[in-house]
Amino acid sequence: MATYIVTGGTGFLGRHTIERLLERDPAGQVHVLVRPGSVAKLERMTSRWTGGDRVRALVGDLTEPDLGLEAPPPAADHVLHLGAIYDLTAGEEQASTNIDGTRAVIALAARLDATLHHVSSIAVAGDHRGRFTEDDFDLGQHFPTPYHRTKFEAERLVRTSDVRCRIYRPAAVVGSSVTGEMDKIDGPYYFFPALATLARLPSALPVAVPKLGYTNVVPVDFVAAATVELMLRPGLDGRTFHLVSPDPQPVRQIYAALAKAAHAPTPVADLPAVVARPLLAPPAQVRQVRDVTLRRMGIPPVMLSQLTLPTRFTSERTQEALRDSGISAPPFPSYAAKLWTYWREHLDPDRARRDDPAGPLVNRHVVITGASSGIGRATAIATAAKGATVLLLARRADELDDVVSRIRAAGGSAYAYPCDITDSEAVEHTVKAILAEHDHVDMLVNNAGRSIRRGLYRSTDRLHDFERTMAVNYFGAVRMVLALLPHMRERRFGHIVDISTAGVQARTPRFAAYVASKSALDAFADVAAAETLSDGITFTTIHMPLVQTPMIAPTGHYNMGIAASPEKAAAMVVRALVDKPKRIDVPTGTVAEFGAIFAPRLKDRALSELYHAFPDSPAARGEAGPEPEPTASTPSPAPRPTGPTAAAARFARHLGRLIPGTHW
Repeated sequence: MATYIVTGGTGFLGRHTIERLLERDPAGQVHVLVRPGSVAKLERMTSRWTGGDRVRALVGDLTEPDLGLEAPPPAADHVLHLGAIYDLTAGEEQASTNIDGTRAVIALAARLDATLHHVSSIAVAGDHRGRFTEDDFDLGQHFPTPYHRTKFEAERLVRTSDVRCRIYRPAAVVGSSVTGEMDKIDGPYYFFPALATLARLPSALPVAVPKLGYTNVVPVDFVAAATVELMLRPGLDGRTFHLVSPDPQPVRQIYAALAKAAHAPTPVADLPAVVARPLLAPPAQVRQVRDVTLRRMGIPPVMLSQLTLPTRFTSERTQEALRDSGISAPPFPSYAAKLWTYWREHLDPDRARRDDPAGPLVNRHVVITGASSGIGRATAIATAAKGATVLLLARRADELDDVVSRIRAAGGSAYAYPCDITDSEAVEHTVKAILAEHDHVDMLVNNAGRSIRRGLYRSTDRLHDFERTMAVNYFGAVRMVLALLPHMRERRFGHIVDISTAGVQARTPRFAAYVASKSALDAFADVAAAETLSDGITFTTIHMPLVQTPMIAPTGHYNMGIAASPEKAAAMVVRALVDKPKRIDVPTGTVAEFGAIFAPRLKDRALSELYHAFPDSPAARGEAGPEPEPTASTPSPAPRPTGPTAAAARFARHLGRLIPGTHW
């Protein structure tokens, strides 16, 4: 029974290698060096492995003196050193892990009289041009990145030590050739988003690819299987093994295989390398612009210079050692489709933006504030009917539960979260609960609102009217946006719908507090939309007409015009969620906005007439009266308009036929 100590066992290559080791040595005992904070992660991994009960945590730290071991290490036959920072974009800080860590592992192997299996990299070849054999090491090469240098220095430490050792140099490691699994964006994966963009073009479109040169990539399952096989074979101490593709891999071949998998245009011809040279090695004055462009595309500039290799790696001795094992590096085209599919489903930074084939709102998580009545209630029902999971916020828990019950009875998915959006702690707690229970939020509908219809002359001693209106309509909505913004940015997708009012465009008299609060929200959304657009976060502002909801009940027939139904308003919100226009306006708002631009004085006169034609309601005057009392679920019918209101209603209907409103 052999005993193994493994560093880097919780990493991508480490996980695959340990699984293979448990399979190849059914009696082997494996001790994995992990930091204290990673013990739970290792336990979760081993619980899924066959033979995982033979894996133990060895608590320590690769960057600490003597590996920071909390307990004496067990006697071991083999030390497999996989722990390292594998990152071409990292700086000199990786030296403590890649170099000092290797020095400590060498000391451990010497103390235990164990065979050291050091996983190095083809990066040790640096910028060497031409053939690089398994016996070659220091050929006077230079190192284009700190990563190349640290891997070279780490391998030098192993080579100059007195421990029994075997050295493995894998090429660039990509996902599994069986499942496509990969754990992070690295190497060629940085270019996958650009390929996804090309995939929007017709696949039959002929393209020419610059003849850039060759690269070398291998799947993780090949590297893991070959490493374990070579570890367990006797008589190979002191050898170095190139775990590489034995056949040249032209960049064109890599692109063609991935393009076929992505249904992107495939190459039909080569372009001379000189065509791409200005991009690969631009003059200094152009490099800065190129690098900024690449970073905006998510591509570290260093990756462009590492797109091809000047070195050809021989692997005849490795192939000979593996000849009767059935282990060999598969050709890239045979597994390119698996890599692409896994990336698209699990790693594509823009995957959250893709709609479900069953419908644009199917399986979307939509947060709706003010969802217990009126527009919010109708929107929740309509959105759930389109396949979304609706997460409903309001202060009144009993009314929220009523909405949830109705949605679920119809086969929809809904969850209630009682929350006062004017309370920062309540919003923070609610958002954390939503993310913990539902993993993510795709969309937010800022619907919760407060409306006060009262003339200024009756408001001179009521500053609190303005403060409480701003607290809900502006600060409450902003509070929700700020709470969800980091999460949406991380997922590179989010859509926010703000329920504003046509009164913002018209500057409707007697609604100073309400219009001012909604105007502030409109301005905030415009600024936020510009700052977040590159992260895939978008905003829609809906300038709603008057809607028949409990909020307008106290002023009822004192309002100008006729009220739309909550269902019609909800249809506008659903359209905003599906089509994501910049704004949705209604005809009266459009006319008012143009009037403010082209005839501002005339507009003031017209609104002054309306101000006098529609007086303050008894509620605004502080008088008790038989006001309608609608419930959240059954708004009372709007009174039949008479007098000036009837004339305004007729005007609005005619205007709607002439000017359909704007939907940008």
